[in-house]
Amino acid sequence: MFKTWKSVAFAASAMLGLAALAGPAQAAWPERPVTVIVPWAAGGGTDATARMIAKLLQDELKQPFNVVNRTGGGGVVGHSAIAQAPADGYTIGVITIEIGTYRWLGQSDLKTSDYTPIALYNFDPGALFVAANSPVKNAKEALEALRADPKKFKLASGSSIGGAWHMAFGSLMLKAGLKPDQYTWIPSQGAAPALQELVAGGTDFAPASLPEAKSLLDAGKLRSLMVFDTKRTPGYDAPTSMEAVGQAVKAGAWRGVAGPKGMPKEAVETLTRALEKAHKSAEFRDFMTSRGFGLEWAAGAEFVKFMEQSEADCGTVLKAIGLAKN
Repeated sequence: MFKTWKSVAFAASAMLGLAALAGPAQAAWPERPVTVIVPWAAGGGTDATARMIAKLLQDELKQPFNVVNRTGGGGVVGHSAIAQAPADGYTIGVITIEIGTYRWLGQSDLKTSDYTPIALYNFDPGALFVAANSPVKNAKEALEALRADPKKFKLASGSSIGGAWHMAFGSLMLKAGLKPDQYTWIPSQGAAPALQELVAGGTDFAPASLPEAKSLLDAGKLRSLMVFDTKRTPGYDAPTSMEAVGQAVKAGAWRGVAGPKGMPKEAVETLTRALEKAHKSAEFRDFMTSRGFGLEWAAGAEFVKFMEQSEADCGTVLKAIGLAKN
């Protein structure tokens, strides 16, 4: 019995020694609150979707996901804050299409490789509009008119110059063989004032998203000529680019979740699983569709490829418009 007792004691001592050498057990990520940076103002579309994403991640991962709005510089301030945060998994953010424009516009050196792209969750295609009393009845007529006399028409950017809707319209023009820098572009502070200016006769064509134009469409003040997408948007009578002009054009605004470069693998994998579950949930889908946000999903390498292509496309369009600084 003495030998048996000694053997048990020795084994227990050895196990304790091994445990000490191994160090304390590592807690699964996340073990404390996570900050979610939004580069745009509270109350906007990006902020609204970010807060829903944060709620669903908090419900799933049992830690607070706190949304912080870091605005300024056309989104540069917030996007920079995400890229420059400690790469420990406890600061992430929502990035948008503008990340692909800063380098070309000379506003920042930020690019896809400065981030750990985690998942794309939204894509809102642009659409092309004319006033209800416009003599132009369809997208083919619009392109024919623009081709025939570049100096005759005023084109709304639908956003700031170089913004998502401006580039969507520019993408269509390039596909059609037009030169965007030959036209007069009228900047605006957003889609709503751009569409109101179109109705008032201050411009001839305007790009925006279909949900942004819904009230004016319902009131019979606008007509949608096409949507810049490969599929129709449910609830709207707008042909796809292929149906309208025989060109596959997918262009618009997008939103995704990313962190700084070099995030821990465990944090990325856990976030990806939680985001995919959130994206598939009825709560998220009802929230997005009820507010007119498009649902899109890409994760990991697929999202990296999407961002790189978006950045390249932004450069092509901005150069054609004459806005690229490099």
